[in-house]
Amino acid sequence: MRVLIAEDEPKTRRYLAQGLREEGILVELIDDGSDALLLLREHKFDAVILDVMLPGADGWTIVKAMRSEGIKTPVLFLTARDQVEDRVRGFELGGDDYLVKPFAFAELLARLRNLGRRSATAQSDALLRIEDLTVDPLRHHVDRAGRALQLTAKEYALLVLLARNRGRVLSRTLIAESVWGLCSDVQTNVVDVLVRRLRGKLDAPFDKPLLHTIRGTGYLLDGHAP
Repeated sequence: MRVLIAEDEPKTRRYLAQGLREEGILVELIDDGSDALLLLREHKFDAVILDVMLPGADGWTIVKAMRSEGIKTPVLFLTARDQVEDRVRGFELGGDDYLVKPFAFAELLARLRNLGRRSATAQSDALLRIEDLTVDPLRHHVDRAGRALQLTAKEYALLVLLARNRGRVLSRTLIAESVWGLCSDVQTNVVDVLVRRLRGKLDAPFDKPLLHTIRGTGYLLDGHAP
């Protein structure tokens, strides 16, 4: 599952990002409403967690523009505005759910996963298949040749990233930014360590390798060697 968090309060943004990444969810962060709308226009997300009071463009403006442009990404409003009229307005503009701050992370996670199950985007690519590998982003389940693979959250996030970009070479920098967060200061050798760990579970027990190293460039996941 890939989620955009549009939130301008740094502490809340960090808290959400850390919690969701620990659950194996791919997260991108933005603190400006106008920039959030650009990302939603240009990239596919399974859901967006949207603060109402954002600089650039507020949450109401963003969701109204999304729906008028046919962007169907599910929207979870996350805001301190707890009046009934605010919630009604959010739903009328095209929001899918509404959670008031302060909130319990477990509830947010449950609501987010519920949106993922309802999302046409999520359902259309719920199962990612490459050769005998199957990744189910909704259930967070991975198996190869009928054998379940037990992955850590980071290993799972890396695998989903590679599977969604099958056949495309992903640089170490892009992987670091996607798995550890935008503007990540993670060193590229940490990425290499994570890839080795994933390869040990994904490829080592099987005859055909799927995870390939492109020397000097990065990594790709595919059934055919480059």
